[in-house]
Amino acid sequence: MRRHNLSVLLRHLHAAGPTTRSDLTARTGLNRSTIGVLVGDLAARGFVVEGKATATGGPGRPSPPVHPRPEGAVALALEVDVDSLAAATVGLGGHVLGRRRVDRPGGRFSPEDTVDELARLARPLLRRLPAGAPVVAAGVAVVGLVRVGDGCVRVAPNLGWVDVPLAALVRRRLRLRVPVAVGNEADLGARSEHVRGAGVGIDDLVYLSGEVGVGAGIIVGGRHLGGAEGYGGEVGHLPVNPTGQACGCGSVGCWETEVGEGALLRRAGRSAEPGDRTAVRTLLDDARAGDDAARAAVEAVGRWLGVGLAGVVNVFNPRRVVLGGLFAELHPLVARTVDAELDGRALDASRAVVDVVVSALGVDAPLLGAAELALDELLGDPTRMPPLAEQNKDAARE
Repeated sequence: MRRHNLSVLLRHLHAAGPTTRSDLTARTGLNRSTIGVLVGDLAARGFVVEGKATATGGPGRPSPPVHPRPEGAVALALEVDVDSLAAATVGLGGHVLGRRRVDRPGGRFSPEDTVDELARLARPLLRRLPAGAPVVAAGVAVVGLVRVGDGCVRVAPNLGWVDVPLAALVRRRLRLRVPVAVGNEADLGARSEHVRGAGVGIDDLVYLSGEVGVGAGIIVGGRHLGGAEGYGGEVGHLPVNPTGQACGCGSVGCWETEVGEGALLRRAGRSAEPGDRTAVRTLLDDARAGDDAARAAVEAVGRWLGVGLAGVVNVFNPRRVVLGGLFAELHPLVARTVDAELDGRALDASRAVVDVVVSALGVDAPLLGAAELALDELLGDPTRMPPLAEQNKDAARE
């Protein structure tokens, strides 16, 4: 029970930020003295600090605010996209202590080369951490199907990877002595948007990310929907056009062949390497400026985006769809087209309760989701970290 209560408090402070003791009492239903003991325990472990109580003019004694302490527990977050890599160190409360992102030219890279580059991004961030800030776990977001049990990337068509033991590679290359968790980038984007982005307070949510490929992170009743092995959410490979384009997965007419970056460039009569963001940005700029071919391409992709979204809405009945990646940039140009397709194709009852918004966290949503994944085990059981006094004794012995 104590572990459970500590977890409830720490999860709330991590997601919501500074909260007074009296608010914690009201939110949890625990009595004031119990909250005091629990806050003291979290403070002893270095997870929180208390501020000075200030009078509010209301009845009763002033209640001190409790702040999550970012350096109390740090996650190393890594991201592998088709055209970029990123690393960040993220502390409790979602505070980003350091972050680096680099673009990669079009083409496929071996898992070993990719992990080497991630290590080069991560090491300076780890060296710059405040003294005494413990890295408790690492999380990796990747564009592929991930077996959650062991962090193996079963297949990542747009990377050319099959059965890659990514968690083991990262742990070995970075010489980590902490757990390494791996997740699909769209799943982790959904997680971060739900905790501190456009999905806060929304327990039935679909996060849809589109770049070279298309993926969805799905939250139902406040819980991530991952499937039997964690492969759920691969909506980019829904077959929508039997006479469409060949897909990298080996099938034909997948949704991502109609709405991904390649489809957008193809419809505008432009060629580029996979993951060439400059070419995509140029096309979108041209569409905004009124270029006829660019506008026609954007409109066609917007129509197919609405067609696929109608199916997603009918199946999952979300209250909110959050668009990330390319779709976040595209949405202002095609919002009416998407809405028209939803109005015409989605079930009236499901359409009535859903709205479509763009990501609040932008390009970093999957990276921040990787940090949330890494911290989840500690948030579930804060007693995994001993009190600071014991940590200091152990350090002195060493």
